[in-house]
Amino acid sequence: MLVVACIKQVPDTTQVKIDPVTGTLIREGVPFIMNPFDTHALEESLRLKDKYGFRVAVISMGPPNTVVTLKKAIALGADEAVLLSDRVFGGADTLATSRVLAEAIRRLSQKEEVALVICGKQTIDGDTAQVGPGIATRLRYAQLTLVDQIQKVDVQAKRIIVRRKLEGRHEIVEAPLPALLTVLREINKPRYPTVPMRLMSETAEVMVWDNKVMHLDESSIGLKGSPTQVRRIFSPEKTKGEIVGDGVNKPEEAAHLLVARLVQKDIIQA
Repeated sequence: MLVVACIKQVPDTTQVKIDPVTGTLIREGVPFIMNPFDTHALEESLRLKDKYGFRVAVISMGPPNTVVTLKKAIALGADEAVLLSDRVFGGADTLATSRVLAEAIRRLSQKEEVALVICGKQTIDGDTAQVGPGIATRLRYAQLTLVDQIQKVDVQAKRIIVRRKLEGRHEIVEAPLPALLTVLREINKPRYPTVPMRLMSETAEVMVWDNKVMHLDESSIGLKGSPTQVRRIFSPEKTKGEIVGDGVNKPEEAAHLLVARLVQKDIIQA
């Protein structure tokens, strides 16, 4: 059985700059990395491989240089990697992206039964957390989000039990396989590749599927198939705060000053 890990190559946000005129990202000279949340999705896939004997396939949609990121996944222990790359895939929002990824997973399932699809909770460049649920909806898989622990996988009964992290509590959920999980960083600590695996990955084959392979309607993918578009990216303006009174030595006086200021600004009624 197969576990599919969905990963994305993203710009290192610690070094991203925005063009003040166009409001777009300046990509020149910015290094690309595997989306941090996806490193935990990959690690959890590899742990399931170690424990249950699953095979791990890694898929990603992106430009040709994403091959580098996929080879890093192979160096960590993934059995195969698929890059979905075609100009007609470009400019996709989460709806169009999930359509392409779901079709790729469907194609993989025709060769080998898929038990699980594992995604990171979200990406650091989009922050929507929509692609994983979108894939699950299209494939009609059980959807388990915000997972911070896989407690049990019953391969024979085709059931999985996970723990989800909610606000102020945890939730234990059992679901049938195949299922899609989106995982949190708390779920594991990613491993490092060994030197032999790193060397092996340099010559490993990454399958590249363009739309000639996928046969998707071009009006439903890429920019044409995206009902939402990013028009502008900008950094929020930083405003200087104001200290009102001394809340340490004279807390009551500070409270009166704060209330008076809020009334003055017509934020509250006196």
